[in-house]
Amino acid sequence: MGRVFRGSDAVARGLLTPAQLRSSAWQRPLRGVYADADLPAGTLLQVRAAALVLPAGAAFSGRTAAWVHGVATAVDVGDPVEVSVPAPARWGPVAGLVVRRVSLAPHEVVLVRGVRCTSPLRTAVDVARSGPAEVTVPVLDPLLARTGVLVGDVLAAAVPGSAPEALEAVCWADPRAESPPESLVRVQLRRRGLVPVPQFVVRDARGAFVARVDLAFPAHRVAVEYDGAWHAERGQFAKDRRRLNALLAAGWRVVHVTAADLRSPDAVAAGITAALAA
Repeated sequence: MGRVFRGSDAVARGLLTPAQLRSSAWQRPLRGVYADADLPAGTLLQVRAAALVLPAGAAFSGRTAAWVHGVATAVDVGDPVEVSVPAPARWGPVAGLVVRRVSLAPHEVVLVRGVRCTSPLRTAVDVARSGPAEVTVPVLDPLLARTGVLVGDVLAAAVPGSAPEALEAVCWADPRAESPPESLVRVQLRRRGLVPVPQFVVRDARGAFVARVDLAFPAHRVAVEYDGAWHAERGQFAKDRRRLNALLAAGWRVVHVTAADLRSPDAVAAGITAALAA
């Protein structure tokens, strides 16, 4: 109960029979791996299952490694687990896993929460190489914030063999960001020639604290705020209005961006450009 185990081990030890393994008491997150049916499905279960079958020298990598390092938003429900296997090894494919055959130096593998995964630096490089900045920076930002890895170190490690879009993502990463949508908005604006400052502290003429805004253009006193679903929570509307009034009183203009706006980045950029011009 409460366990994740290899079916062959349970049968060999006489704990279960093959027929008992087929009962509804168990779920099968991976081929040959079983788990208590009451355990919640998700990344933790998949990682625990994969850890039981990985060959020697293998490690979790990519977005899965970012999740192991504490970036909960690095993976979505249903995403496959990413693993790196030593290049000479002949292992896989395995349904539910993305297997990459690469050479990992000893310093590129660390033990976190009891499992082997790529180091924060190697994880950041792998994430940066996995797609355009719009999808990688929202993972890189919190990874840098949680691990303390510096952008300059990631850039130096990524330069050999990386495509231009990977280097672009590293250069645009910023550990000050506080949410994936905020990171995405910042990347979309950078893509269109606008360079905001994340998590900027606004102060009034006397130097008193007014608010900390998601993105800012301090020279123009323009703030960009992402309005997520939590802004609709009970009591939040009044807080948001008081905060907005304080920003306006301090001479700032505020542009609000919603989830729907993320699908129209050109329109968002045009609205911000207009606010800057005003």
